[in-house]
Amino acid sequence: MRSDWSGLPVRHALPELLAALDERGVAVLTAPPGTGKTTLVPLALAGLPDGPAPGRVIVAEPRRMAVRAAARRMAWLLESDVGAEVGFSIRGERRAGPGTVVEVVTTGVLLQRLQRDPELDGVGTVLLDECHERHLDADTALAFLLDVRATLRPDLRLVATSATADALPWARLLGSPDGLSGPRDMDGADGADGLAPVVHASGTMHPVTPVWAPPAGTIAPPHGLRVDPAFLAHVAGVVRRALAEHEGDVLCFLPGVGEIGRVAASLSGLPGVDVLQVHGQAPAHVQDAVLSPGAGRRVVLATSVAESSLTVPGVRIVVDSGLAREPRTDHARGLGSLTTVRASRASATQRAGRAGREAPGVVYRCWSAAEHERLPEHAQPEIALADLTGFALQAACWGDPAATGLALLDAPPPAAMDAARRTLHALGALDPAGRVTDRGRRMAGAGIHPRLARALIDAGPQAAEVVALLSEQLPRDASDDLVAVWRSARRGDDGFAARWRAEARRLARVVPGDRPGRGAGSGRGDAVAGTATGAGAAGHGDAARGGPGQGRTGHGDDAVAGTVVALAYPERVARRRGGAYLMASGTAAELPRGSRLDTAEWLAVAVADRPAGAASARIRQAVVIDEEIARLAAAPLYGTEEEIAWRVPPGERRGDVSARRVERLGAIELSAVTLRDADVRPAVLDGLRTEGLSILRWTPEAVALRERLAFCHRALGDPWPATDDAALVEAAERWLEPELSRARRRSDLERVDVAAALQRLVPWHARLAEVAPERVEVPSGSRIRIDYSGEQPVLAAKLQELFGWAEAPRVAGVPLLIHLLSPAGRPAAVTADLASFWREGYRAVRAELRGRYPKHPWPEDPLSAVATRRVNPRR
Repeated sequence: MRSDWSGLPVRHALPELLAALDERGVAVLTAPPGTGKTTLVPLALAGLPDGPAPGRVIVAEPRRMAVRAAARRMAWLLESDVGAEVGFSIRGERRAGPGTVVEVVTTGVLLQRLQRDPELDGVGTVLLDECHERHLDADTALAFLLDVRATLRPDLRLVATSATADALPWARLLGSPDGLSGPRDMDGADGADGLAPVVHASGTMHPVTPVWAPPAGTIAPPHGLRVDPAFLAHVAGVVRRALAEHEGDVLCFLPGVGEIGRVAASLSGLPGVDVLQVHGQAPAHVQDAVLSPGAGRRVVLATSVAESSLTVPGVRIVVDSGLAREPRTDHARGLGSLTTVRASRASATQRAGRAGREAPGVVYRCWSAAEHERLPEHAQPEIALADLTGFALQAACWGDPAATGLALLDAPPPAAMDAARRTLHALGALDPAGRVTDRGRRMAGAGIHPRLARALIDAGPQAAEVVALLSEQLPRDASDDLVAVWRSARRGDDGFAARWRAEARRLARVVPGDRPGRGAGSGRGDAVAGTATGAGAAGHGDAARGGPGQGRTGHGDDAVAGTVVALAYPERVARRRGGAYLMASGTAAELPRGSRLDTAEWLAVAVADRPAGAASARIRQAVVIDEEIARLAAAPLYGTEEEIAWRVPPGERRGDVSARRVERLGAIELSAVTLRDADVRPAVLDGLRTEGLSILRWTPEAVALRERLAFCHRALGDPWPATDDAALVEAAERWLEPELSRARRRSDLERVDVAAALQRLVPWHARLAEVAPERVEVPSGSRIRIDYSGEQPVLAAKLQELFGWAEAPRVAGVPLLIHLLSPAGRPAAVTADLASFWREGYRAVRAELRGRYPKHPWPEDPLSAVATRRVNPRR
């Protein structure tokens, strides 16, 4: 074994760790980055190099990059090759042999292995690395391992490692005697017996000096996946500044692949500097180059994959953008996406520590010290944010569909679990009682999301290429036409194309090739498989047997890809509606401007998201399909119903009665037939409630009658009815019969004689003329209409017609409000006390108006004058 191991600080903690495992069988190891916990500890647990301990050691890492790197580093320490004493397994690739005693795997691979062999035959110790990152697969794997230890393998040794010092949650979880110390009973494990041993490795961490480097101008905050280009330009500028001010390589943290590409473009051409881009999609040779010392200065642009695990040699400077990506799931719409968020303080500390692994370093933080104090302390665990369909299937296969018996630090959100179980029921993975079906176990064994597994099983091996495409994160510049992406991958020779080919070959082996669709679980599934096979057989039947990328034709590609996507995401089958699309889930969706797909009538949407605050989803990748594929793939969403309702067409304000027998695919209307003899009365009433009384034609007579009734209700109360909108709508069945029974559409309501109908509210309407007369006779003999529209009834009459009227009459005990008009019909005075006006106000009005209207009488004593409608006679 190389002598380098003796310089790893974790070696001092090994005796304590081994003693703890001998005594308790479980332990938590906390060690700062760079101390050797990922490489030296597994070798020590396996008894290397002196001699293997009983049972192999499995090391579970959250990322494929860390798996390869850890295996390579351990093999190097042993002066051996990967695949000998130390091997690794990731999805689709395994390098291990009979002599392998330490195997590094992803947590996803560990979950698959536990489902196949819960006892982990031949395994003595499992080490779960980087537990503090709280990945969902890691949390699930630890819960399963604790269950195995509590029921099947009490001799199985478990080690949870973390780069942070906060070990108490894991100590409680591992220390519970029944393995169920999750959120329910953490508070009960207060004694020493309730805690697993915690071993701290206090490695040499060199000081890291923080430099606050916020942007000078105003920067728009991140929104969805968008990061302000001005901020990325600022990050690139900070990298240049760091290179000028300090020695050593630079590790720059950015939220995603797109941001890495933009900053890399800004840094291109720096003399003597090699710019490397590290992320989950980076080719293996790039990942290897990052983990090896460089000949010159390097700038490593990385996502959060570089926060922990193995050391990047030569780094003395960290530039931190302060941004990260987290999953977001819209359970109501079945849409998931990533969003850009501010990194937590814990994450910022982890990132900064990268600069101090080998020597004193410096971290440039692209935010202010004041902003730092406002950052969240920790990132949210993935179980609180992600789509839980895969987790729910794993739990069901484990025998705990509700996941209530699993030892988890955080319980899954109930709404997310309900949505996940509904999806699994629709896919046929769970039976009505919530137990996993044989079909569900096959889906779980595929090692991909249950939706994609359903498509692979139902569409057969010929679908493997498309499923492999959907199971990988597509390049950022990928077309929205998934078939075009597929064809490009066939021609490609980059890392993405290589991974896709390997995954397609693996998936083709998951489903037997003798009969596509076998095991689909229903005749409908077989029909779908038959459609896919028949549509593509002439064009690529041989290609499905010959491997990826051979002999495809356009129609075959579209049929297979469309069927696979529609089977995986039946609620995302979409039909054109106006200038956009409506998905079967009821969500509106839009294609990017200029998309080649925008003339399609039907789409199967593979990738979509809905930006915060947006009314419609954005279609990222889709395939053109026809109605037949849509009907077959989304068969569980198919239904017919009689729709009798008041319906407002899209884009319009006025509704009408809709009486139809409608054929639907979820929210998508396929066809409709008018129902001639349906009872539409409830729909008519709903129209009145929805749009109000404006549907009716209110003639002046109807308005006046309504106002008189309203006055009676205000002045006298019951039994006079209220006539406000709400009251009239509520009582519509009483006063609008028989019109309601005869009405079939909006136009019938518009022809109703509202004045006659309103009289049905007051069977004693003959008394209305006594209580609230429509007109009143004034001294001149005129019968003038009373205006009941206001709070007080109004009588508007020319002043000369009221001579001799000492007091105006009352209506229902309420005095009339008199509007005294000039000869031209304009208000000259307003009074509710006519006698007072004749005494005090008339003189001023007479003085003002008699010169303007000399032909009209203006007597000095209006009470003794004769009222008239006429002018003075000519002399």
